[in-house]
Amino acid sequence: MKTYIITITSLLLSLSQSLTFGDSPDGNWHQWRGPEATGVSRTADPPVQWSEDKNVKWKVDIDGKGTSTPIVWNDKVFLLSAIDTGVKDTSIPDPKDQPKTNFFNIKRPNTQHAFVVLCLDRESGKELWRRTAITKIPHDGAHNDNDFASASPTTDGKLLYSWFGSAGLYCYDLDGNKRWERDLGEAKVGSSLGEGCSPVLHDGKLVIVRDHAGQSSIEVLDAKTGDTLWQRERDEDNAWATPRVIRHSGKTQVITAASGAVRSYDLDSGEIIWQCSGLTGNVTPCPVIEGDYVICMSGYEGYAAMAIPLTETGDITGSEKILWKRDRGTPYIPSPLLYDGLLYYNQSNQSILTCVNAKSGERVFGPERIGQLSNIYASPVGAAGRVYITGRDGETLVLERSTEYTELATNHLDDRFDASPALAGNQLFLRGAKYLYCLEANQE
Repeated sequence: MKTYIITITSLLLSLSQSLTFGDSPDGNWHQWRGPEATGVSRTADPPVQWSEDKNVKWKVDIDGKGTSTPIVWNDKVFLLSAIDTGVKDTSIPDPKDQPKTNFFNIKRPNTQHAFVVLCLDRESGKELWRRTAITKIPHDGAHNDNDFASASPTTDGKLLYSWFGSAGLYCYDLDGNKRWERDLGEAKVGSSLGEGCSPVLHDGKLVIVRDHAGQSSIEVLDAKTGDTLWQRERDEDNAWATPRVIRHSGKTQVITAASGAVRSYDLDSGEIIWQCSGLTGNVTPCPVIEGDYVICMSGYEGYAAMAIPLTETGDITGSEKILWKRDRGTPYIPSPLLYDGLLYYNQSNQSILTCVNAKSGERVFGPERIGQLSNIYASPVGAAGRVYITGRDGETLVLERSTEYTELATNHLDDRFDASPALAGNQLFLRGAKYLYCLEANQE
């Protein structure tokens, strides 16, 4: 009888957790840019106001460095970090003794780094497990504003995929058991700026794009085994834009944004469906889908935004079929937020905001300087009719999702924020340089 009662209790607890969190991407934040890859959650209702003393559910120290977005699945939060162990290889000169080899004077580390996958309890922030995927000395340095754990993990609720770039790709189940790993080789990022493109999971396939100063490529793996299904070389230089995968016009398209061209690959065959040039250098913002069009933009060495049809084939560069273009005020690092037909983006990495109609490209408001934010690296997110924009100095501006610029709140935390926020349920997760915050209303 006791066993029977325990079994019923366990079932009720499991059902309660399922109803609370929702066992689907819609109720979670399972990848970079959220359930729809637009920065929007349809189910979240995060707080509007917070501070170090208000609406902080929990705040935990995070070892090491990482600018990847944490992801959320049911009662677990996952994030990546690279921890400098301080253990030196004396055969490699100290960075201060290495000659200048690039514009930013970025040097190779000579200490071992632990590339770590962390799983936290969503309710308390307590660490449930950590796995050191590999310990090694990075083969190259990274810009001071980047790090060695800047790609966001992704999950389908069964397996977790953690991509450390040149340090490898690692697949775990959600209890931390390793399923497989792959070494996909070393990238040669120009000026040693570091890596950062996140993996994308779709229909049992994992998409990895690597655009750098060496031989760039796109590779699609079997998500269960890690085996390569196909790989194509790409004629591209540095780019960090995470691809967008969507079923459209009878094919599953993998859309990659880069300086040479925006390209659509057939997920099944690897063949190019269409391509379109027109972006500027160092493309970082990820594409977003609006109806039958994909919107791509860049903001380094000029500004560019294009709404490209998903229905075409071949090279459509300069075609009248491109719905609209803009050449002002587009972002360098942050990705745009597409929220029910309104497209929000900042200029370069500055706190200058523009909102346009995603269907027509017509300006709704801006560009205008917003709040007291400093430079912005994090991408904006949206939920419950609100837009959240986080600056590097710890300020987050909350706006009404509206055709008029309407501020609702400005909030401050004592950390530096380069990672983009994650939303799930009534919580907002902000990963800073030192801490991971879980924000929830009525947490005095």
